[in-house]
Amino acid sequence: MRQVFQSRLSWKLLRAVLLATLTVGLILSLVQIVFDAQQTRQLIEADAQRILRMTQGPATQAIYSLDPEMGEQVMEGLFQHEAIRTAAILHPGASTLAQRSRRFSELSTRWLTDPILGRQQHFRIELVGRPPHAEHYGDLLITLDTATYGEAFVRNSLVIILVGIARALTLGLVLYLVYQWLLTRPLKRLVDDLAQIDPDHPGDYKLPLPRGHEDNELGTWVRTANSLLASIERNLVLRREAENNLQRLAQYDLLTGLPNRQQLQQQLQPLFDEARRHGRHVAVLCIGLDDFKGINERFSYLFGDQLLVALAQRLRSRAGQHNALARLGGDAFALICSNVEEPHQAAALADALLEDFELPFVLNKRSVRLRATIGITLYPDDDQDAEKLLQKAEQTMTLAKQRARSRYQFYVADIDCKIRQRRELQELLTIALQRREFELVYQPQVDLAQRRIVGVEALLRWNVPKRGYIPPDQFVPLAEENGSIIAIGEWVLEEACRQLRDWREQGLDDLRMAVNLSTVQLYHESTPLLISDVLQRYALPPECLEVEVTETVLMDDILSAAKILHRIRQSGALIAIDDFGTGYSSLSYLKSLPVDKIKIDRSFVSDLSTDEEDASIVRAVVQLGHSLGMQVIAEGVETREQEAYLIAQGCDEAQGYLYARPLPAAELAALVGVQNEQLLSEPVA
Repeated sequence: MRQVFQSRLSWKLLRAVLLATLTVGLILSLVQIVFDAQQTRQLIEADAQRILRMTQGPATQAIYSLDPEMGEQVMEGLFQHEAIRTAAILHPGASTLAQRSRRFSELSTRWLTDPILGRQQHFRIELVGRPPHAEHYGDLLITLDTATYGEAFVRNSLVIILVGIARALTLGLVLYLVYQWLLTRPLKRLVDDLAQIDPDHPGDYKLPLPRGHEDNELGTWVRTANSLLASIERNLVLRREAENNLQRLAQYDLLTGLPNRQQLQQQLQPLFDEARRHGRHVAVLCIGLDDFKGINERFSYLFGDQLLVALAQRLRSRAGQHNALARLGGDAFALICSNVEEPHQAAALADALLEDFELPFVLNKRSVRLRATIGITLYPDDDQDAEKLLQKAEQTMTLAKQRARSRYQFYVADIDCKIRQRRELQELLTIALQRREFELVYQPQVDLAQRRIVGVEALLRWNVPKRGYIPPDQFVPLAEENGSIIAIGEWVLEEACRQLRDWREQGLDDLRMAVNLSTVQLYHESTPLLISDVLQRYALPPECLEVEVTETVLMDDILSAAKILHRIRQSGALIAIDDFGTGYSSLSYLKSLPVDKIKIDRSFVSDLSTDEEDASIVRAVVQLGHSLGMQVIAEGVETREQEAYLIAQGCDEAQGYLYARPLPAAELAALVGVQNEQLLSEPVA
């Protein structure tokens, strides 16, 4: 804003000076042009009289002797002058001895000079004898074309205008530089100095006196401003001290220095608004100490206060950028965690707090361990009012203490149960591979043109003892969080390739194996080397392995993903984009990736017969894939109508319950032999 102000001030000054000087310069130039026009008229008159006087003698001799040939010679001499348009030698009776004329000159300046000088001017001189016989023999008439004089007049006028403008600009710039030196530059320095002033401490900086202006108005202004800044600084210090004292008394706990309940409620509303805009949660953790009264009675209330101060300091280390901390009173604290996407994040924070309480406090050479119970509520699920949310968190903490201490409890029992189940699954995941609880099932992929099974997709299943099968959408995110997905992914790739080798030994040479890569696997540096190593160990042709990557995973970091996919492509394995159309599909990123196949998401296939928009999307994806030289496969095919539409659009392959559900390896091998024959014999609906 300061630079804009300076630019505007300088521009206004320059514009005013230049406008004034240009106006004066143009007025003076116009006066000069008017004067020059008058001189041009006089020049035309003078030239005409000179020409007449020079020609008067020969013309008189010609008319006296009535010699037309001599008259023509006079005409010839007159027309040597380029301004002569007509000329004539006349007898007193108006008869003509000699006469000549020519057209007006075609100069581009005539439109301007004719109104000023006239198109032509006529002149006459009497032809008389010499004294003493001063007899009148006739007249010599000439007409001058003013265009030639006008052209010179226009050139001179342009020079006058240009010189006037240049003179005005020079004068304006000189005046501007003078103003700039004497006024604008000192003002600019003052503005720069003003920008150095800290609004919170205006008295810490004094404006320097402008050099050369110590005794004039600018110097007086600077001295007055410095005095005013010093006064403002004194008043600000006094007011700040008073406000801080009042605020601390009203909104902060005097013992720990933490915000109190009232201040916490004011902090919660902005956090709620931010969470609502981003579709997230805010977790309120009410922390209540277990049997703090016994500590006060055992060691003294003074020691208890010191312990609360130490506890507040430890809790501050857990209150990061998105958290707020407050003391609700007595032995109760509140920790607010914003930007919570899933309840398990609040549970993880509660676990970390309970672990912190396991560390002893050492005060006055005494080691004391504290225990705490935590009640958790979530905005906006449990309530949208700050005070009610705090009350529910306190109630939850109190109820949790009645059941068992040193634990956390969610306000909603269902959420608490899910969090505990999630935590249990995370623990079970760490030993699932050792216990051989994972297994692969295979879903066939059918070539729609040949009507036969050409490939299978390996799908991971987790069979937990006494709990049954856990859906992949539940345990895969957990495995990605705790890092076990790397080992699980290696096992899946190893098992899928081993099974493919066994099938090939059984005579199923044409099958292709599709294996999904998770987000963590895709960006792991060892993945391309792992794929190459597995293909070599099982002696598999590289093109029989197809690596599937979801589109949304690619778009997280398209540049890094492209580098890794190119490395995978070097191993010879095929690459497919899974769930195509659910992310940010665009031709530009497809062209930059080594992709062999795109897989239409099942959400677009399920409503093909009833949703024209989904049908249009499927048609467009097929056309896009073929235009880029890629194969297209549709997943989730369940009806013959869907299959018929895909065939009509030229889709290459399909998979879904129409052909088979995911099957164990032995059943899939049996199906390949039977269903290929069946598909060959079935008509397309």
